[in-house]
Amino acid sequence: MAETSAEEAYGAAYAEMASLKQAVSGVVGSVIAGVDGLLILHDLSSGPEPHDLAALAAATFGLGRQTGLALRQGPFRESTVRSHRGYFSVYAVGDAALLAVLGGEGLNIARLHLEARQVTARLITMLDVHVAAQARL
Repeated sequence: MAETSAEEAYGAAYAEMASLKQAVSGVVGSVIAGVDGLLILHDLSSGPEPHDLAALAAATFGLGRQTGLALRQGPFRESTVRSHRGYFSVYAVGDAALLAVLGGEGLNIARLHLEARQVTARLITMLDVHVAAQARL
């Protein structure tokens, strides 16, 4: 099996984010971030600053992780914040990354959860290439 380059992995990750936006009505865009809050990729063309969303995703992850530990319910998997005008959902992508999805008030949240869980499973392999590339730097 041929080794996947970082460029190919990023292209595949962008395709996953695009498919999520297409499959779920109301998705504004998404970011992929490290659990440290550093931005890896995004598909936002306007709106909030992608680096801010990456930081918010990490904060959401931190709160969710601590809640899971305190309640002895295991590791963080996902969290959704519903505001007056929309949604912000954060999903674990393995142990080192997060997928954060920004949605408008018309977002179909149940459909998002179904689709995003499948996307995160596929992103795990793609982001392994990113982690390996960072380790070589």
